[in-house]
Amino acid sequence: MKLAPTATLRRVAAAGTVLVLAAGWTAHPAAAAPPAAHTASPVAAADAQNRYLKAIADMIHRAIVKQLHPPAAPQKPTPAKPRYQFDLLAKAKPDECFNGVGQPYPAGPPCKTGKPKVNQAYVWGLTQVGQTIWFGTGANVHCLVSGATLDYVKPTANDNWTCEYGESQTHKADPAIPDYLGDMRAPEVWTYDTATKKSVNKSAEIRAKSPDDALRLSHTVGLRAAGTLGDVVLFGGPALGDTLNMFAFDATTQQYLGSVNFPNYGNIRTFLVADGALYLGVGIGRNGSAGGAVLRWSGDKTNPFAFTTVASLPVQAADLTVYDGRIAATSWPAEQPTSALMLAGLWISPKLADGAPGLNPEDATGWKQIWNARQYEPDRIVSATYGGGGIAAFDGYVYWGTMHVPMKSSMVHAKVYPPADKEAAKTQDVNTQRAVSIWRGKDLGLPTQKIELVYGEKTLPAWDPATGTWSQKSTNFTPLYGKSGFGYLFNNYTWRMTVVDNKLYVGTMDWSYLVKDLLQGAAPTAPVNKFAKQALADPDSWAKPLIKPGQFGGDLYMFPDSNSPAIAVNTRGLGNYLNYGVRNMIPDGSGGLYIGMANPMNLRTKRLDAKPQGGWELIRMTSR
Repeated sequence: MKLAPTATLRRVAAAGTVLVLAAGWTAHPAAAAPPAAHTASPVAAADAQNRYLKAIADMIHRAIVKQLHPPAAPQKPTPAKPRYQFDLLAKAKPDECFNGVGQPYPAGPPCKTGKPKVNQAYVWGLTQVGQTIWFGTGANVHCLVSGATLDYVKPTANDNWTCEYGESQTHKADPAIPDYLGDMRAPEVWTYDTATKKSVNKSAEIRAKSPDDALRLSHTVGLRAAGTLGDVVLFGGPALGDTLNMFAFDATTQQYLGSVNFPNYGNIRTFLVADGALYLGVGIGRNGSAGGAVLRWSGDKTNPFAFTTVASLPVQAADLTVYDGRIAATSWPAEQPTSALMLAGLWISPKLADGAPGLNPEDATGWKQIWNARQYEPDRIVSATYGGGGIAAFDGYVYWGTMHVPMKSSMVHAKVYPPADKEAAKTQDVNTQRAVSIWRGKDLGLPTQKIELVYGEKTLPAWDPATGTWSQKSTNFTPLYGKSGFGYLFNNYTWRMTVVDNKLYVGTMDWSYLVKDLLQGAAPTAPVNKFAKQALADPDSWAKPLIKPGQFGGDLYMFPDSNSPAIAVNTRGLGNYLNYGVRNMIPDGSGGLYIGMANPMNLRTKRLDAKPQGGWELIRMTSR
């Protein structure tokens, strides 16, 4: 007697075969073959049939499992994260003895009385000639910013830093120095020899040249920019009277050549060499708030301060780069912008190859703004406080970032829309703070122009004066990779972008360490405007839960290409968490970087307490 497969069994077998084939299985012949028709006995035939059905059921089960839980696709090996080494080449040393706010400075260092103080805080201008690194410094810059930008001039001191403002002995000894700049000290010019590893302070040579040179140096707020071309090294910085001072050295002999004051300009930010010509961005008025220009150097060693104007702008030009045969420049806003052209933005020049080589006076009116902060920021008051930061051409794009002076947007917003009470003031402070946004663009100025938000926000809080309420408004952009500040609120400056070894490096300022001091009892005398204090002083406010002590210090990020997000190289100040910013970067010629740091912790000078110290640092980064 034969036991023939039923129609149901055939359907089950057929369905199992379909599932097995669909799932890509190859059944073992012994497991999948149907029982032979000439089974010796009905019992044996039934057993064979059951074994066959069980094999089919097992294959169906495995097929279903595979369909619902497919094995993970083979993953490409993850490239190893680049490893870096940071070597300290030079560091600011204590240069004064502090014996209390407003007190005379005792002799030293070494200090028999008082505490050693290191005033020189920033490597503000940085350039290289052969094996020599040249850099200019700025002293107590956080005090200068809080005085000149946030209008705060009440003296304060804590374990990390002091700002004396009008109580400073420097201000008392020189009436030309206003109280809001009372903490300024003469900046310094340094060289570092990469072969001998020795650093030399060249500032005494400036003072020895003539009384006029000495006075110009003492009245320079800081040497914010450095550049070189044609055997001349130039340093420039904002000076008293809303003017600009510049100093020149022979690049070969390192001899000091002289100085000059430019009364028509009030600020300087970046030098750039493009197609064999040297350009620089400048501002007009206090901190460049009354307009700006791009200048082209036309000098030599016998006449080092000759320039022609090749861009006349309604805003000060900040950082510069070369892209697609043009110069692209970020900008800072005017004091009271009345149009989008007067906001922080991105500008492009005429073609360098048009007409005479390079940019010339006939190009001064041919620059075009192709992006501004209001295209992104929905709050009109906050948008007027954005600054343009670091910029670089990379992998077919121009990348740039924004800058946000801590609490400035809160201060300005409170002046325009005074808060009704403390709670409203805190809400206003929270809703007006911004971290850096990172942008990129291509085909700039063409019909095919494309602007993308790399790191930023889809929505931001904006104030509606008509209803007196805050609400989230669209920024009109969706970030490609992440949130503002590379995901950290206190990354407030995009200070520098530099391309080396086919990678884009981005250095930031992170002001969370300063906020730490404010939250730990210093708020009543903190160097911030009165409108900005409430959020900082309130332990339950926005700041405290978001501060990450493990991230104190400026950050360095790297884009490996234009198709990838940024990689955090270091988020701890490159070995010293008191370094709150990566202020300057230039390639070292070997795939690494020379980096100038910003560190204004002027009272952190103990050498034996196993804690980091204040003052500028020059660092070399190499890839391991």
